[in-house]
Amino acid sequence: MARHCGAMATRIQARLSTVCSSRWLQDWHLSLRLSGPRLTHAGAAERLQREYDAVVIGAGHNGLVAAAYLQRAGVRTAVLEKRHVLGGATVTEEIVPGFKFSRASYLLSLLRPQIYAELELQRHGLRVLPRDPYSFTPLLEDRSPPRSLLLGHNMAQNQQQIAQFSQKDAQAYPEYEAFMGGMVSALDPLLDSPPLDTAALGKGSLLQQLRNLRALWPLLQAGLALGQQLPRYYEVLTAPISKILDQWFESEPLKTTLATDAVIGAMTSPHTPGSGYVLLHHVMGELEGRRGAWGYVAGGMGALSQAIAHAATARGAHIFAEKAVCHVLLGRDGRAQGVALQDGTEVRSKLVLSNASPQITFLELIPQKQLPKDFVQRIRQVDTRSPVTKINVAVDRLPSFLAAPNARDGQPLPHHQCSIHLNCENTHLLHQAFTEATHGHPSNRPMIELCIPSALDPGLAPQGCHVVSLFTQYTPSVLADGQSWDEQARNAYADRVFDCIEDYAPGFKASVIGRDILTPPDLERIFGLPGGNIFHGGMSLDQLYFARPAPSYSGYRSPIPGLYLCGSGAHPGGGVMGAAGRNAAQVALKDFRSL
Repeated sequence: MARHCGAMATRIQARLSTVCSSRWLQDWHLSLRLSGPRLTHAGAAERLQREYDAVVIGAGHNGLVAAAYLQRAGVRTAVLEKRHVLGGATVTEEIVPGFKFSRASYLLSLLRPQIYAELELQRHGLRVLPRDPYSFTPLLEDRSPPRSLLLGHNMAQNQQQIAQFSQKDAQAYPEYEAFMGGMVSALDPLLDSPPLDTAALGKGSLLQQLRNLRALWPLLQAGLALGQQLPRYYEVLTAPISKILDQWFESEPLKTTLATDAVIGAMTSPHTPGSGYVLLHHVMGELEGRRGAWGYVAGGMGALSQAIAHAATARGAHIFAEKAVCHVLLGRDGRAQGVALQDGTEVRSKLVLSNASPQITFLELIPQKQLPKDFVQRIRQVDTRSPVTKINVAVDRLPSFLAAPNARDGQPLPHHQCSIHLNCENTHLLHQAFTEATHGHPSNRPMIELCIPSALDPGLAPQGCHVVSLFTQYTPSVLADGQSWDEQARNAYADRVFDCIEDYAPGFKASVIGRDILTPPDLERIFGLPGGNIFHGGMSLDQLYFARPAPSYSGYRSPIPGLYLCGSGAHPGGGVMGAAGRNAAQVALKDFRSL
């Protein structure tokens, strides 16, 4: 197999330099653009009609979920996507010839179980590859071999791994898992309904007031479930995650491994107050009934978007790529009446749902004079700082870690399927990396989450080769001293990341065939993520629930009647969850039936 991949690598490298620039890769990829109408259900090429009941702006996973639920309810729906590929940040793209990357999002767990079942995603082609073990943290240390921490779903084996560093921590770990699991179960119902509309309480007829009180039920459910543990759980939501983990554990490799879930995708340090919620957000998911499990999507994350799209088109929805919306059409009464495309086409509709970020939706697609000034100010003030640079890498062999060398036959070992945490020996390293970025400098020792989906899904790469996903932080959107993220800056940072990986897995740099470097400005330019923020805005407590995206507008409705926000900038936030799309569709459907 190695010879086969070596031959493939030689052919590719005849076209690529050993290190490919992201702009060259983009140009190569654009040569594969699709043209003409998007193929929809049963392979029929649908023409864009001039009128629908509902139009969804953007075919990210939330937009596709919303369309599927609207069409399922008999609402004639069209989805309009500006890119050549569906899925928003949930896409599979062949960046290097022969290598299929989950170019932005790369793991699945948070997708709501109701969406799996109600949209019959398995019937529409979705196949998930669970990971067990799921976390691997190799260490750099002066011993041979270096130690590592491998965590999976077997608690006894986890305790054995943790005991390398602390017997006390090994004994405490099951209780910690149960404590966090209890909190996740309590908060879970809040994800599947709009936040309580406090402005509506006490207004309208007695019947309307009683109906409004029903919205209190998810909050009451959560409070009852938290019970006497509420003060401790409140601390988890508001304190720095480092403080919470220090209360439970003493070993740095374990604390740092757990802390990565509290800072990933966020411009925060483990010492930042409120970082505990981001950790909870990342352990709220499940796969195949197993709480907190994460897996790969067979065929890459784009296969999930395709399954949701198929669920929508099977019911009759129309989905189009390369249809960029330039503004929302408004009637004389200020109500949304459809959208105008960049090519001048107008599409009329009674409902408009935007899967775009709040910034694009309200600052670009709507005239500012049509919106309340305080609302516009709130949207402008949303914290969209991003620490993330995503690097997609094609390699001709599996990385071989000093802490867990490869087998002689080169086949994947259990740790190769994991999220592999590098530069995670202690929380001080994470804080130092964060501090450097706050001063406008990419981290010298960035936090790296390395994933190799082809370890479980070999069809993503040529035989013997692999695709590697590097989710790295911290990199500021705006560099110090007026510098820009040009090719030199991109490649200098990627080289630094590769040097770090080489310390843990010698030979990694020599295995690289090509790479795709996506800094925060690239993530914004390509995927429409504001500031490169993968959540469409920070997941801090001041930007959640009642306040997402702005107070009094957290229930998916906007100041423009008939316009709804259905993306990650709405409750309950980011991640490949689908909850915002499902919830927004239900709110819009309720309004549609009263028109």
